[in-house]
Amino acid sequence: MRIRIILAAMLATAGLAATSPAALAGATLDAVRAKGFVQCGVNGSVAGFSAPDSQGLWTGIDVDMCRAVAAAVFGDSSKIKYTALTAQQRFVALQSGEIDVLTRNVTQTLLRDVALGLREAGVNFYDGQGFIVNKKLGVKSAKELNGSTVCVQPGTTTELNLADYFRKMNMTFKAVVIEKVDENIAAFSSGRCDVYTTDASQLAAVRVTALNPPDDYIILPERISKEPLGPMVRQGDDQWYQIVKWALLALKEAEELGITQTNIDGMLKSDDPVIKRFTGVTPGYGKALGLDEKWAYWIVKQIGNYGESFERNLGKGSPVKLERGLNDLWTKGGLMYAIPLR
Repeated sequence: MRIRIILAAMLATAGLAATSPAALAGATLDAVRAKGFVQCGVNGSVAGFSAPDSQGLWTGIDVDMCRAVAAAVFGDSSKIKYTALTAQQRFVALQSGEIDVLTRNVTQTLLRDVALGLREAGVNFYDGQGFIVNKKLGVKSAKELNGSTVCVQPGTTTELNLADYFRKMNMTFKAVVIEKVDENIAAFSSGRCDVYTTDASQLAAVRVTALNPPDDYIILPERISKEPLGPMVRQGDDQWYQIVKWALLALKEAEELGITQTNIDGMLKSDDPVIKRFTGVTPGYGKALGLDEKWAYWIVKQIGNYGESFERNLGKGSPVKLERGLNDLWTKGGLMYAIPLR
C-alpha cells in the first residue's frame, strides 16, 4: 500500500511538472532570437527614463535597461523595438506577449508580484512620490494642499498613494484623472489643476524639460511613498527572468568593480578572478544563462555601467540633474548592491 501511495504521488508530481513554469523555460529567449530583437515596453514621455529625441533616438535609464538585455542576448544593444505604453496599457501588453520585457518605471508591489502573472526582475531606480506646484500658489509643503485639485494618472500606485496621503492627513482634494503624461502636464501648466503628482524623479524631469520657465515651479519636500522601480517579465519562464535580472545586476556589478565603457577592453587582461568571471575570460557563467560567455562584457562595452547610465540620463551631466542619493552604490550610502557573479 505504501509503495502504491508513493508511486501515485510521483505520477502526480510528474503531471504537474509537465505544465509547470519550468516546462516553459527558454520560450521567450527562443522567440526573441527567432525574430532578431527584444520588444521593450517603455513610457516614452519621461525625460531621463525613456523618450525619443528630435532624431527619434530613444534615451533614458529604462532604455539602457532594455539595451542591456539586447546586448546580453545578441551582443548588440541596438537589436530592440520599443512600444510606448500608458500606465493602463503596460501590464496587459506584457501579459499578452505584445512585449518581451517591461522597462517602464514600474513600481514593485505585492499585488503586482502575485496577482498579475508577472515577475519583478530587480530595482533599477529607487524613488518616492512627490508633488509639484506653481510658486504663485504660495505653498511650501504638501501639508498645505487641503482642498486642492490634483492631476494624476489612473491605474497607478500614484493614484492610490494620493488618496491614502490625503486621508491620513485629514485633508480633501479633487482628482483630475488623465491617462497620458503629456496631457497631465498640459493640464497642470494651464492651471486646470493646482498640483501634479507622480514619482519625484519624473517631476524633476518634467520641471526642466516641459514647464516654462522651470523656475516658476517648485517640487514640495515631502515624499509620501516608496517607489522601487524596475523591469518586469511574465511568470513561467525562469530563463528569461534570469537573463533580465542578471543584465541589471551586471550594470551594478560593473560599477562596483570599477569597470567602465572606456576600460572594459583592458579588463580582459586582468588577473583578478572576479573580473575574469565578469568579462567571460573564465567560462561557464554565460553558459549557465544560455548566453555567450561575454554577455556582461557586451553590456558594459555598449552601455557602460549603472553609474555611467545614471549620469548620462539623470545625473548632473543631464538636463534632469538629479543627485544619486538612494541610487548610489551601497559603498557610498546608497541602495545599489549587486549579487555576486560567481
